Amino acid sequence: MSSDDTSKQTAYFHDRATAAGLSLSEAEAKGLFGLAAWMSDGLAGTVGAVSDEEVLDLDIVELAKRLRDGRLTSVALVEATLRRIAERDSHYLALYAVAADRARADATKADGELAAGEDRGPLHGIPIGIKDMIDVAGLATTANAPGRRNAVATEDAEIIKRLREAGAVIIGKLATYEWGTVGPDKRGLFPPARNPWSLEHITGGSSSGCAVAVAGGLVRTTIGTDTGGSVRGPAFYCGVVGFKPTFGSVPKHGALTMSPSMDHVGPMSRTVAEAALTFDVIAAKSGADAATRLLGQPVVGLKIGYARNWFAGDPQVMPAVVAAMDAALSKLSELGALVSEIELPDYPSIEIAAAAILHKESFDFHAEDLREHPDAYGRRAFLSLAAGFAITDAELTAARRIGGDFTQAIDRVLSAHDVIITVGALTTALEAAPFEKEAVWTPMRTIGFNVSGHPVLAIPVGFHLGLPIGMQIIGRHHDEARVIQVGHAFEQATDFCLQQPPQPS
Repeated sequence: MSSDDTSKQTAYFHDRATAAGLSLSEAEAKGLFGLAAWMSDGLAGTVGAVSDEEVLDLDIVELAKRLRDGRLTSVALVEATLRRIAERDSHYLALYAVAADRARADATKADGELAAGEDRGPLHGIPIGIKDMIDVAGLATTANAPGRRNAVATEDAEIIKRLREAGAVIIGKLATYEWGTVGPDKRGLFPPARNPWSLEHITGGSSSGCAVAVAGGLVRTTIGTDTGGSVRGPAFYCGVVGFKPTFGSVPKHGALTMSPSMDHVGPMSRTVAEAALTFDVIAAKSGADAATRLLGQPVVGLKIGYARNWFAGDPQVMPAVVAAMDAALSKLSELGALVSEIELPDYPSIEIAAAAILHKESFDFHAEDLREHPDAYGRRAFLSLAAGFAITDAELTAARRIGGDFTQAIDRVLSAHDVIITVGALTTALEAAPFEKEAVWTPMRTIGFNVSGHPVLAIPVGFHLGLPIGMQIIGRHHDEARVIQVGHAFEQATDFCLQQPPQPS
């Protein structure tokens, strides 16, 4: 501001003081003007500030900026989160336990650290939810199983330690199908979580609470587990982002085991960028190894193999799903990617092999408890886990051979393409009512990548009759950044991630 402008502003301030009945000399007016200007400038960032309700709909990048420039505190963010949980979760049933006191204490600590210039990264001060198959010290890890009602964890899982080191605030434990098996089932330890887009439709499983908490606006990011599609399925059905990273890239110590060769841990988040940020923390990635390193980069010239053969001709696929997938690939082509149709191995073969591996490994892990403590399991989960007793060693060997062949086939395609894209599920979320009578098969296209261990990103690509449709982006082992790049480019060119379900009433 020029000296002339300052003089005019000071004179105006002097006139305002006189009008207010204050008698000031010119020197006094000048001094008070300086003080008033300092306060006004400092408060300028808070004038028109968003409400608590609106704050919770800001992404983590924007929240991080506000936490650092003083427009927001972690304490205020956590309190707003707790209020929204109280308002909405009686409808959604996403949370089994809310760690309110610890969250408030951790938020206070985060605010103090940030004020002192100690910045732990993008999740510092950000609330995050954890699937109830992952240990959080002081909270029960129930797996929604009757026998684990009081299974209080004595220490944090390794990924929880990493999240705390990054300054994240653990808000609570999120719903799961029992032991990551079949569901939803009202006879479990807790009632099933409900899909925010339609409370009468399934969420997908088993990381049901993660998807519901994100879709329902309770938190921006969560941590789930995925053994046959348990991060990706709920993402497809609830319209959020699910990320199954490369097998072994995220430590599983402190996460309950289902099938050791197929278990993965990964984030479920509102946007691709938020999933990538969360993955980098739990996988301890940074710099050239970070999944976020290609965010915002164009996809011009990238080669995409479109595995349309996995779904387009299937008699069970919804025409709306095929149309949404074709439109998504057209959009990527418009963005400059080079899209070509490819043929992947027969899906039913890898699905059967993967199911055999999963059931056999699950049974071997649970066999003693299934025999000695059958009442520790709900009957549906018991039967699902027990099914593996019938798989012989020869059959397991054959299944692993099929899995190995499938992995090599995917690697061959990826040697000529940057990513593969295919559908997530053949339909939108099914109605929940039939699942209460018996286990119902859900037509997903996910489990093969648990055997192969490739990183897979699930993102929304459309809606049909108010329910989300999702696709999968598959990348080379440990090339999470490329998968994120493609998913982020698509997300930025569309508005699917911005869509929100109707608020519960």
